[in-house]
Amino acid sequence: MLAETEFETRLRAGLEKMQITASDLQVEQLLSYLALLIKWNKAYNLTAVRDPVEMIDRHLLDSLSILPFVQAGELTDIGSGAGLPSIPLAIMKPDLQVLSLDSNGKKTRFQFQVKTSLKLNNFEVKQVRAENLQLPAKSKQLVSRAFASLKDFVKLTQPLASEDARWLAMKGLYPEDELAELPEGYICKQSHLLQVPNEEGQRHLLVLVKQEKE
Repeated sequence: MLAETEFETRLRAGLEKMQITASDLQVEQLLSYLALLIKWNKAYNLTAVRDPVEMIDRHLLDSLSILPFVQAGELTDIGSGAGLPSIPLAIMKPDLQVLSLDSNGKKTRFQFQVKTSLKLNNFEVKQVRAENLQLPAKSKQLVSRAFASLKDFVKLTQPLASEDARWLAMKGLYPEDELAELPEGYICKQSHLLQVPNEEGQRHLLVLVKQEKE
């Protein structure tokens, strides 16, 4: 395993390549999150990625690749697993109110431990299936990272979404088949090819919205 200083070097180099400015505190929080993920993963199998270096690239930097497209206000992360992308986004955008949803108790307990350890006051986690949750206020911004098909992502979360909501779907290859199956009344407003350092596979962000009624 690399020394912690080498983790920091790799993380800072990746952030620089992505043109993301991070304070020393934010880098420290991202590395603390990584350390907790490495520790908990040994016992609870939170992610199939075992190599800490791969975790930096495939989890931290991959999650932060959508940072330029996340709007201010609030964000709901659906099927967040080990807190991805919600925890890295909460660290990098302290003014963003982040709600993380997952039905797996081990994963939500881990996320709560991260929230407590890192003192993330803008981060909340709930152990619940998205379709069983009722929010006091509808979410304007919903994100998923390899959670479900685009059709299921929209259908399962539609009750949580405001009329002007944006669905941020993180995908690998451009999902033409899934786009063709979007429910009626929904369109892909934007598609962005994401740049993740040290990752050879394609990554895309699709921004879905409700089609405006004519």
